[in-house]
Amino acid sequence: MKRFLLSFWAVLSTLFLWAQDTTAVQLSVDQKRVNKDEVAITITAKTLKPGVALYALQKSPDDAVFSQVSFDSSLAGQLKGDLTEKGNIQSGLDSTLSLNVSYVTDSIQWIQTLNVAETDTLLVKGKATYMFKLGDEYPSVEKDFRLVVMPEAVKGENVTAAGKASGEENQSLLWIFVTAFAGGLLALLTPCVYSMIPVTVSFFTKRSKTKLEGRKNAVVYSLSIIFIFTFIGFLITLIWGPTALNDISTNWIFNLFIFLVFVVFGISFLGAFEITLPASWSNKADSRANASSFLGIFFMAMVLVVVSFSCTGPILGLLLPVIFKGGYAGPLIGFFGFSLALSIPFALFAFFPSWLNSLSKPGGWMNSIKVTLGFIELALALKFLSNADLAKNWRILDREIFIVLWIVIFLLLGLYLLGKLKFKHDDELPKNDFGIPYLSVTRLFFAIAAFSMVVYLTPGLWGAPLKGLGAFLPPMGTQDFNADDLPKGFDVSKLTAPASGRVTATPDNTLPHPVRFAEAMKKNEPDVVINNGMVTYFDYQEALEVARKLKKPLMLDFTGINCVNCRLMETQVWSDPEVMKLLKEDFVIASLFVDVHDETVMLPVAEQFYSEDLGKQVETLGDLNTHLQVSRFGSNSQPNYFFLDGKEERLLQDGYGYNPAKGVKEFKDWLLKAIETYKSR
Repeated sequence: MKRFLLSFWAVLSTLFLWAQDTTAVQLSVDQKRVNKDEVAITITAKTLKPGVALYALQKSPDDAVFSQVSFDSSLAGQLKGDLTEKGNIQSGLDSTLSLNVSYVTDSIQWIQTLNVAETDTLLVKGKATYMFKLGDEYPSVEKDFRLVVMPEAVKGENVTAAGKASGEENQSLLWIFVTAFAGGLLALLTPCVYSMIPVTVSFFTKRSKTKLEGRKNAVVYSLSIIFIFTFIGFLITLIWGPTALNDISTNWIFNLFIFLVFVVFGISFLGAFEITLPASWSNKADSRANASSFLGIFFMAMVLVVVSFSCTGPILGLLLPVIFKGGYAGPLIGFFGFSLALSIPFALFAFFPSWLNSLSKPGGWMNSIKVTLGFIELALALKFLSNADLAKNWRILDREIFIVLWIVIFLLLGLYLLGKLKFKHDDELPKNDFGIPYLSVTRLFFAIAAFSMVVYLTPGLWGAPLKGLGAFLPPMGTQDFNADDLPKGFDVSKLTAPASGRVTATPDNTLPHPVRFAEAMKKNEPDVVINNGMVTYFDYQEALEVARKLKKPLMLDFTGINCVNCRLMETQVWSDPEVMKLLKEDFVIASLFVDVHDETVMLPVAEQFYSEDLGKQVETLGDLNTHLQVSRFGSNSQPNYFFLDGKEERLLQDGYGYNPAKGVKEFKDWLLKAIETYKSR
C-alpha cells in the first residue's frame, strides 16, 4: 500500500508540476575550503512562502517522500564521506498521505566534502531534486547546479558567478519567450520543416485567388500552427506520455496516409484534375464565412506539426528546462514563442503566391510554378512511403528503387523546365524578336538544378553514399548491390581478455559481428556504418557484454529508422575521418532503434513486460529501446548518445543530441572526454 501511495503521489506531483508555482523554494550552492586538501560544497534550500514543508533526505526505508542530491559520476574519485544534512528537521505523520515524513519549514543544508588540493581546479556538477508540500499539493522540482573550485580559494568565499544553482531565480517570462522564439527559428533549419515549405506554397497557390484572400489564409495558417503547438501538442504529451508525438510521426499508417495526400496534391498540380469540394459543400461554406477553407488550412498546419516533430522534438527537448522555470505562465509563453517563430516564415511564403496569383492570369509561368511544385511533391511523397515501408519491412521501396524514382522525377522536371515536356494547361515558351521560342534565365537555372540532382543521384545506384541526401534516402542496408554476408552465430562468451587489457576479437582485429536481431536489423544500418566497415549492435545487453570483454566504453546510440536528424548527424559528423577512427577503434556502439515494431523484432514472451514509464506493454525491440531511454536516461529525442562503463555507470552525465550549431570538433571532444573518463576508472 505504501508503494502504491508513493507511486500515486509521484504521478500527481508530475502532473501538478506543469501548473504549480515552483518558486516556493530557492536553491543556492556555495563552496568553502576546509583545509589544503578538502573543499565542502553546501547546497542550501530555503523556503520562500509560509506554510511550505520542505522534505529532508531519506532517513529510513519508511520515509515515503524525501529530497535527494546527486553529484556527477566523474566526481566519484573526489567524494569524501557521505552527504550530510543540517537544519531544524522535524518528523511527523503526513495527514494527507498517512505516511511518516521528515521536513523543515525554513531552510536546510546538504553538505558534501570533496578531495581537492588547494592548487587544483575542479568543475563540480550535480542535481538536486527537492520535494515539498504547499497546501494540498506536492510539487517535485529538479534543478542542476555547477560551480568551479578554483586554486587558492579564499576560506568561506562564495563563488557566485559559477556557483549559482541552475534556475535559482525564476526565469523572466520575457527571457523564456526570447529563448523559445530562438528555438523556433532554429527549428526552421531542420530538413523536416524545410521539406514542408514547397507543400505549403503550393497549397496556398492553389487556394488563393486574390491578394486579400491569400493574406487571410496566411494568417489563419499561422494561427493554426500556434494553436496546435501551444495546446494540442501540450495536451497530447501530458495525457498520453512523452512518446506520443514521436509515435504518431513514425507510425506506418500515418506515413502511408501522408504519402497518399502528397501524391494526390502532386498529380493535381501536374494538371490531371482539380481538387474541389462538392457544390453543396461550397455553398454551405460560403454561407458560413468559408468554414471549409479554414478546416483545410488547419489540416495543413496539423500535417506540418506532426510531420516535423521528429526534427523539432530534440529542440523542444532542449527548451523544456527553461520553459518550465516560468511558474504558471512558463509553458504557455514558451510554446507560444516557439510556434510563433515557426509560423511567421510560412505566413510570408504564403503571401507571395497569393500576390502573384492576383497579378497573373491562369496558365503561363504561374502554371509552370504549379507543375514544378507537383514534381517536388511527388518526390517528397516517396519519403513518407519509405518510412512506412521501413516500419513494416515490406521491402517495396529499397534504396536503389527510391533513387531510380527520384532520378526519373528530376529528369522529367528538367525536361519540363527546358520546354521539352508539356501538359495540357501549359502555354508555349515566349518568343524573341525573331519568332524563336526561348528560355528565361530563371527556368534555365532551375533546369540546371534538376539535372544536377540527376547526376548526383546516379552513382547511388552502385552504392555511393550520397551524403548530401543521406537524411532522406532509405538505409544502405536495403540496397541489393551492397548485400552483406556477415558471419552469423558468433558467441560473445568466447572472447578473452589478455592481461594487457587489449583484446583481439577476431583475426582481422575487428569487433565480433552482432547476433541478436542482426538478421532483421542489418537492413536499417545507415550508409556511414556500412561504407566505413563499422560494427554496431542492436541489443543493449549484447553490446554491454562485448564492451566488458574488450574493456572499451559503451556508446548508446538512440536512433530511429525514420529519424532525419540521426542521418544528418551520421553523414555530417560520424563520417569525419578522425571521428570515425575514434568510433571504430575506441568504442563499442549499440544502435538502439526506437521505432521498429514489426514481427521480425518481437521480444520473446518471457522478456515482455509492462512499462510504467511508457504506460504500455513492451513487446518489440523498439518498445524496449524506448523504455530504456525514457526510464534510464530521462530522454525521448533522437539522436541521443550516452556513454557507459562496464558497470553501466555514465562516463558523462549528460547525453549528446543533434544540434545544427554543433560540429565535428565538439562531438570529437565529447568522445575524447568519454575515453579519458573511462581510462581513469
